[in-house]
Amino acid sequence: MTTLARPRHNRVIAGVCAGLAERFGLTPWTMRVIFLLSCLLPGPQFLIYLALWLLLPQEP
Repeated sequence: MTTLARPRHNRVIAGVCAGLAERFGLTPWTMRVIFLLSCLLPGPQFLIYLALWLLLPQEP
């Protein structure tokens, strides 16, 4: 598995979903759909996304 980082390619907003997808072996669109579906549930999804945007390093 690769390290968790935001890629410079295949990004839509910040690359968080693309980075998570690459880390867990999924396609970026699958991870984006999972994130959108998770937004239907109560919880801090947007805060987690923003935190990952700030905390994940960008791919070299």
